[in-house]
Amino acid sequence: MLIAGFPAGAWGTNCYLVAPAAGEECVIIDPGHRAAPGIEDAVGKHRLKPVAVILTHGHIDHVASVVPVCGARGVPAWIHPADRYMMSAPERALGRSIGMPIMGELTVGEPDDVRELTDGAALALAGLEFTVAHAPGHTKGSVTFGVPGSTGGGVDVPPVLFSGDLLFAGSIGRTDLPGGDHAEILDSLGRVCLPLDDSTVVLSGHGPQTTIGRERATNPYLREVAAGYGSGPTAAPRRGM
Repeated sequence: MLIAGFPAGAWGTNCYLVAPAAGEECVIIDPGHRAAPGIEDAVGKHRLKPVAVILTHGHIDHVASVVPVCGARGVPAWIHPADRYMMSAPERALGRSIGMPIMGELTVGEPDDVRELTDGAALALAGLEFTVAHAPGHTKGSVTFGVPGSTGGGVDVPPVLFSGDLLFAGSIGRTDLPGGDHAEILDSLGRVCLPLDDSTVVLSGHGPQTTIGRERATNPYLREVAAGYGSGPTAAPRRGM
């Protein structure tokens, strides 16, 4: 499996292109602010053909380039229905205005083809299967995408979790914006993340990659959830828009 990722735009949101291998079809995850040039670079470098955009949630830092990217390639965008309104009304999702210099660079609205994600769905895209897990807390429509690991040819490929703004290296997503809920994000962490194998590679919406095993051992929020306290610590900073 080939994964090409890069941080994009003013918010440093991680955009990923995922394909079985170079020269094949790919899926784009979270094309945020100023993501289009990085996508073009990765497509050219790895000779990829995008066939879909999939979105972990609807905040503008994750969807700002959806319309131009989908339009240029003629591909659909997948998003959970609870976050769909954010593509057309990003300020409603933030509870505040977006600065005018940034707003002038955004294409607000929906692409021509929008499809809705459901919990537990298996998306067969670009020769890969992405398992959708509804994981509210950061937003009502937050989801994660899981890709199973594989073995063969003497190479073991670990499973991958594209966690969006649910789980970061050492932290979790913020819950103080409209639609955020601390109790919900703790429930999502316990339900979605804790059952995963320690070898699972976590590719989040911001920051470096990590593993479930590392976060199980060191992430203060995940440790609290695993211990069954349910309230979570407040000392460690939370992240996301």
